[in-house]
Order: sequence, then C-alpha cells, then structure tokens
Amino acid sequence: MDNINKSKKNDDKKKKTTSILTYWTLRYLLIISIGLLVTALFTFWWIQQEAMNNRMQTTGLLAQEIADRSVDTDGQLAITGGLNKLVEDRKRFFKVTEEMCVIITGPEGELLYSQPPMTDEEMRYKLNDSLTDSRTSEYKAAAAQIQGDQGTLGQVLVMQSKRSLRHIPTEEITFFSIIIVFLIILSWLTIYLLSIKLAKPVQRVAAAAAQISSGQYNIVLETGAREREIHELLVSFQEMAGKLQQFEQSRAIMLAGVSHELKTPVTSIKGLLHAVREGVVEGEEAGEFLDIALLETDRLQHMVADLLDYNALTAGMVAVRQDNLEAAPLLEEILYQWMLTQSEEVNKPILLLPETPLVLRGDPLRIQQIIVNLLGNSLQAKTPDRKLQLKLELTATPQGQAQITVTDNGPGIHPDSRERIFEAFYRSSDKQSLLRGLGLGLTFSRLLAEAMGGSLELGSHPPQGCSFVLRLPLAES
Repeated sequence: MDNINKSKKNDDKKKKTTSILTYWTLRYLLIISIGLLVTALFTFWWIQQEAMNNRMQTTGLLAQEIADRSVDTDGQLAITGGLNKLVEDRKRFFKVTEEMCVIITGPEGELLYSQPPMTDEEMRYKLNDSLTDSRTSEYKAAAAQIQGDQGTLGQVLVMQSKRSLRHIPTEEITFFSIIIVFLIILSWLTIYLLSIKLAKPVQRVAAAAAQISSGQYNIVLETGAREREIHELLVSFQEMAGKLQQFEQSRAIMLAGVSHELKTPVTSIKGLLHAVREGVVEGEEAGEFLDIALLETDRLQHMVADLLDYNALTAGMVAVRQDNLEAAPLLEEILYQWMLTQSEEVNKPILLLPETPLVLRGDPLRIQQIIVNLLGNSLQAKTPDRKLQLKLELTATPQGQAQITVTDNGPGIHPDSRERIFEAFYRSSDKQSLLRGLGLGLTFSRLLAEAMGGSLELGSHPPQGCSFVLRLPLAES
C-alpha cells in the first residue's frame, strides 16, 4: 500500500508540473495586472482629490468675483438683474457643472439672491446655522465676504456637490484605461518573450539530460547564446556530457581490462592445479607446476592489493603522515633496500645529492612506495640488450620544494603514450604484451604525491630512456 501511495503522489506531482513559459507568464501577468490596477485605483483617487481641490479654488474665485460685482460705485450692496448672466458666463468659463448653487445673503443673514431660485426656508435647510457651509456632507461651499465702504455688507456662497467636484471626464478615464491595458499587454509580452528565451536552452538541456539518462552521451548543443550565463550553462553541460562519455568509455575499458587481467592468472592457476590433480604431470614437474601456480597467486594477490589501495586512496581512506624527513638518508636507504632484491642485470644506481642537506615533509613509507614504483617501472621497461642504469638526483626548487628526478636508460615512452601515462588502468601496447598488471602503479604514485602536498610528473624527454620528477614540500625552518 505504501508503494501505491508513493506512486500516486509521484503521479500527482507530475500532473501538477507546468512549463516555464506558462508558469511565469501567467504569474507575471497576474502580478502586473494587480499591481497596475492598484496603482490605477490610487491614481484615480489622487486625481479626484486634486480635481476637487482645484475646483474648490475655482469656486472660491467665482464667489469672490460675484461678491465684488455685488457692490456699486457708491460702496453699497447692489443686486442687479445682470447677475444671472454673470453667473452663467462664469460657469461656462470655469467649466463648472450645473450642480452649483449661488446664494447671496445680507448683513443679517437674509436671502437676497439665489441661483437656482429658492426661499429663505430652503436656504436655511441647505446651509448650517452660521450660514457659512453646507449642512450635509454631500456638498461643499466656498464663501466670500461682500465688502463696502461701511464694512461687511453680506456674503456670497457658491455650493457644489462633491460628486461634481470629483468628476473626471469620460475621455480622460478612457485614455487612462487604454494606457493601463497597454502597459499590462506590454509587460506580459516582455515576460512572455523572456520566458521563451529562457525556456528554449533549458528545454535543450533537459532533452540532452534525458538522452544521457538513456545512455546516449554524444550530445551536441547550440552554444551560441548571447547571454553569458546561458552560454556558460550550455557549454558546461556539453563539456560534462563529453566527460561522462569519456568516463563511461574508461569504465568499460577498465572493467574489461581488470576482468581480463584477473581472469588470466586464475585460468592459469586452475589449469596448473588441474594438471597436477589429474596426474598429467608428476614428480619434479608437478612441483614445478605448483611453484608456477604459487607465482601466479602472488601476482594475483598483488593485483588485488593494487586495486584495493587505489580505491582506498581515491576514496580518501588512506592516512598520509606529514613528518620532517632528511631527504638524502631516506633516498640512500630506499635504494639500498631495493638493490638487495635485484639481479645482476641492474647496475648500481647513481645518486646525486646536493651539498646542503634538504629536509622535506612527507610520509616515509609513501615516499618509498613512489620511488620503488618508479624504479620497478624502469626495470620492467628495460631493454634486454643492456643492463639497466638508474640515476636519482635530489635538488631544491625556487618554489620551496624538494625535487627527486628518476632517470633510466630504457627505450623511453612513446610520444602517443606520454599524455596518458598517468591514467588509471592504462598500459602502452608494448607493455601489454610483456607484463601482467592493472596499470595502477603511476596513478597510485601520483595520488600519493598529491596527498602529501606534492606532485609527480613526466620529466623532459632525455636522449635515452625516460625520467620522472617527484616534488615534495620542504619542511618549514
């Protein structure tokens, strides 16, 4: 039941997925629409407030002009018949709406003039008790005092409804709405084009990843994008696909090589033991067969040990010490021990030491492994027509390292193999026909050198043989 529920959840997740284009365009359209609508509402409110304030100023100017026109040349209050025409002209000039009321009162608050006409009772119903403003909140009034030679003669009130004061013409609303819609469409189109631009390389990478997951590593992507990040993504992914292809090929070659190399001694041992058991060989010959089987067993054990050491080192499971070591005595001891196990086909190695003693930092056991591996490789590659001559030279580099150069007089390394000599499980064609091994010696030695903070490289190509350069850090004085 748990597996069924998990599969249902996975199916639900797959159903809920959507493309980048749809995901971002819809969400961006929703966000920009809400944002612009909120902005539009705030802007409309602000425009209405500004329009009301401006119109109230205009109303106040109109009230003041009417107050000035209500005084004759003698400085007395005079309501003439031309006042109606004045009010109508000013309403048209100031573009004031029809929802406007003009009231003129005397010094005692009595009604002297109104437009539209109204009674004194109606006036007092519309105005507050002090006759200075509208009684209801739906209207706003602008007042102006009528001043004469004898002081205040009355006042003029011009009232307008707040709805008319806040009124925005239909043309302006239409124009503003068109702008909002245009901005929404423009914003959506922008994010739509950007999403397409981003989605295409992602889709190509996703398709390439699907091909890789199915075992197809020969990926070709168009890496000509102008955007630096997208270009780097495509280039990096294509390089990764190429590396994966190389790793897969190396893995196949390694597996085939390891299987073949391990199968050979096992088959040999089985054949030898079978011959002895069945009585095919007897006596001294049987003992000789058993000795050969033991030798093959030792080789097999050595291969397995190399493989285990290599895997442990690459996994970071091998501890490497960092001791201060005198380089010259260490090299002399390594050469002495190695020569005890060699035949007369090897001349005494030449050891060149500096006049000033060098103290390097590293693991003496690991350094011995590296040097012995290099000496063993030279021994395996020696030509049968002459004795092997080895030379070890110890020097100090300007970069503060101890440099150990191992040179032999063998046939050297073929130019085609120089770049791959440190690859795991790689062996040159001439070695494959002569020796049995997994091709891990140089790889393991380089990893050990790097673990001690140094390096192992192929040296310059000498006139005869080959040379390897081991560099290790010097101890701090």
